[in-house]
Amino acid sequence: MKTFLKNFVADEAGASAAEYALIIAVVGVGIGAAALVLGANVKSAVDNAAIDVYACANPTTATASKTGSTGDEC
Repeated sequence: MKTFLKNFVADEAGASAAEYALIIAVVGVGIGAAALVLGANVKSAVDNAAIDVYACANPTTATASKTGSTGDEC
């Protein structure tokens, strides 16, 4: 039993697997954060495009978005 415990403590094979798991977790969190930021940017761009389309379809009742559009580009 004493030899088994010495070998178990000295064995570093599991340490590398734990390090890989930690790296995968950090990369996963990074990908998730990037997806959230990208999703928010895409939503903003689509919302601005929808406002511009609505402004072109209804020029008397709508204003263009703040993307530099003056409403004359329809």
